[in-house]
Amino acid sequence: MNISEPFIRRPVATSLFTLAIALSGLVAFRLLPVSPLPQVDFPTIQVSAGLPGASPETMASSVATPLERQFGHIAGIAEMTSTSYLGSTSISLQFDLSRNVDAAARDVQAAINAARGNLPANLPSNPSYRKVNPADAPVLILSLTSDVYNQAQMYDAASSILQ
Repeated sequence: MNISEPFIRRPVATSLFTLAIALSGLVAFRLLPVSPLPQVDFPTIQVSAGLPGASPETMASSVATPLERQFGHIAGIAEMTSTSYLGSTSISLQFDLSRNVDAAARDVQAAINAARGNLPANLPSNPSYRKVNPADAPVLILSLTSDVYNQAQMYDAASSILQ
C-alpha cells in the first residue's frame, strides 16, 4: 500500500478534501493582518558648494575632498556620497537611525568651518547644508513643452489633467 492509493480509490473524497483545503486557505488568507510599512525618517544632510566655472574634476579634488575628510571624523555616519558637476558639488551624509539629525547638523556645520582653510580661496561662499528626507523624493518628474500653448495654459493642463 502506497500513500496515494486511498486518494486514487476515492476520487470524490479526494476532490472534496482538495476543495476544503483551498477554501480554508482562502479564509485564512483574508484573515491575515496587513501592517503598513513603518514611517522611517533617515537622518540625512545634504551639503552643497559652488565654484563658478570649475570643472567637475576640480570640484571633486579641491572642494569635495577636503569636506569629505572633515566629515569622516563625524560619529555615526552610515553613508557618504558625493557628486561633482560643472561649478558645483553635492555631498549627501546619511547617519545612523539612532542619531539625532539636529546634533548631526551641528557637527556638519563644525566640519564645514574646520574645512574652510583647505577650500579654495576664490570660493564665493561657505558650503551650505540642509536636512533632507530621502523618502520625500519624488517618484516621477514630468516636463511639459508645447509650441501651441503658452506657459499658463500648460500649467492649467498639468494641474487639471495630469494631477
